[in-house]
Amino acid sequence: MKKKIKSALISVYKKEGLDNIVSELKRLGIVIYSTGGTLEYLNQKGIEATAVEELTKYPSILGGRVKTLHPKVFGGILARRDNENDKLQLAEYQIPEIDLIIVDLYPFKETLEAQKSEQEIIEKIDIGGISLIRAGAKNFSDVLIISSSIQYKELFQILNNNNGETTIETRKKFAGEAFTVSSEYDKEINSFFIGESKILKYGENPHQKAKFIGDFDKIFEQIHGKEISYNNLLDIDAAIGIISEFNETTFAVLKHNNPCGLASRNTLLEAWKDALAGDPVSAFGGVIVTNKTVDDQTAEEINKIFFEVIIAPGYSEKALEFLKQKKNRIILIQKEQVENQKLVRTALNGYLEQDKDLKTVTEADLNFITNTKPTKEQIYELIFANKIVKHTKSNAIILTKNKQLIAGGVGQTSRVDALKQAIDKAHNFSFNLEGAIMASDAFFPFSDSVEIAHKAGINAIIQPGGSIRDNDTIDYCNQNNLVMVFTGIRHFKH
Repeated sequence: MKKKIKSALISVYKKEGLDNIVSELKRLGIVIYSTGGTLEYLNQKGIEATAVEELTKYPSILGGRVKTLHPKVFGGILARRDNENDKLQLAEYQIPEIDLIIVDLYPFKETLEAQKSEQEIIEKIDIGGISLIRAGAKNFSDVLIISSSIQYKELFQILNNNNGETTIETRKKFAGEAFTVSSEYDKEINSFFIGESKILKYGENPHQKAKFIGDFDKIFEQIHGKEISYNNLLDIDAAIGIISEFNETTFAVLKHNNPCGLASRNTLLEAWKDALAGDPVSAFGGVIVTNKTVDDQTAEEINKIFFEVIIAPGYSEKALEFLKQKKNRIILIQKEQVENQKLVRTALNGYLEQDKDLKTVTEADLNFITNTKPTKEQIYELIFANKIVKHTKSNAIILTKNKQLIAGGVGQTSRVDALKQAIDKAHNFSFNLEGAIMASDAFFPFSDSVEIAHKAGINAIIQPGGSIRDNDTIDYCNQNNLVMVFTGIRHFKH
């Protein structure tokens, strides 16, 4: 349904680009209400406008913190034009209808990035503007809401081409965009309160700007090394994710967010040596993490290779002497586990949010679907391998043996390619795959991967199951006396 704009409320921070808009409003005879600096701007342009204070009979108070928060403003926005009771109340309280709202919020993000004082940042939290946006968007049936200066050009075309008439489709579209503006604005404010915004040297590459928003110091104490980079932060996040899966003495080596070495052993030194042996080439320049205090002997061994970051719950005094020999090496003490239970990333013109993958497969989750059943030792190894594949980028295949990661196929476009990559890697580092375990992050669509694994010497497999051709894979395992268990739990990690 078309609506004719008869009145408008303008309250904007950025005035640039507003000239054409207000000229059109004047041409169309639209009544304008305005506030503070915007009203001054309009008067300078020779545009007649009514001060909001004149409408509300209330002055701007508290240093400008309260201007538009009044029933005579919000009543005029939220009143339903087809509701008789609403119309009677508008008349009773002498509230004019407001058909168009133009808002441009205080620049909170820019103030944050400029690293202003806390008080300056707080003052740039827009209250009235965000309330106007939400009210206008809620009543899109009757009101057109312009929530950002980016939309001025499109508004001008509506006013100029349609003589101030809007359709329900247009109003609903702008309402959706308004709630996006509101959501993103709230995210910036929320980020400020949960942790300071830290400008990083650069992002994944030197030409990309980056910042970290959060409370890093709550989780870690940095006791040595250079400034932590964007890529370091991603690797640290991946490292503490995987080490949290293990209670036994464990060391993990990560490169580009993927585990390239991991072992659980009776002593920390053994765990380190066997984790490094999994892929000593990729370990160069990587991130290493353990769940035990680093002792003198282990630190002396670790110090023999170049790595970017080490994370542990603690270090002996002598261990720190060894590790601090490299000036830029980042040494972190993990004080707490990460609390956030959600994963958020940008996509298209918005955000994707999902629960974190906190499911760790246990023996109770295993479905023994082949004739040959796993031994107790194999059950442990299958679960061990599955913990690692959960933290490996898809498509992923992990090969383990005796509580040691011996190879992985990472981020491949087919599961067969991931498996071949893992087998080739294991052979390159002289690992014997006879009796090894294979873990897959998702089901096998065909039996070809199982056949390839079997020919390489692998005799036990853990996977989610769920393919329409699962029976082909099960039949192959039964014909060749292989162990295969289903978990029913997929661990895609894109």
